[in-house]
Amino acid sequence: MYEGGQAAETFRAETAMTGDRDRDAFRRPRQARPRDALGRPLPYGSVGVEPVPEEPLPPEQTLVSARSLVDAGRPFAAHEVLEARWKAGPAEERNLWQGLAQICVGLTHAARGNSVGALRLVERGAARLEEYSSGEGPTYGLDLSAVVGCARDRLHTGGRAGDQ
Repeated sequence: MYEGGQAAETFRAETAMTGDRDRDAFRRPRQARPRDALGRPLPYGSVGVEPVPEEPLPPEQTLVSARSLVDAGRPFAAHEVLEARWKAGPAEERNLWQGLAQICVGLTHAARGNSVGALRLVERGAARLEEYSSGEGPTYGLDLSAVVGCARDRLHTGGRAGDQ
């Protein structure tokens, strides 16, 4: 968490509010507004969780970071890490990264109490992972069936990592 910490201050200093969106110096949309652990925006000046970098990480680092964030109760942030990888990665791996990101958004919905949205997104992500696993693409050490099973189990615990 930060209360105007160095990283947050630097991020806000490099981001300008233009119109109704925060944008960086290159006019790309950026989120300078603080968020809670489940990704919900908080009022400017509020205490929020440390934002995750928007730059894509290498595949293995992406998985380590996403897993750590899910385990810490931050599936929305894990989704952001995975989304950066999917947008930067090769088209052949899109279903892997997008499926994992959708599962994390499903876990976010579960933790927020939206069971219908949670189920839909976990199943949409599961379908992408199933399609991906039928091919020859790398899984970077993941057992995709186990990932899907774990996500489905977490739906029954409201998306909380420690309750399974």
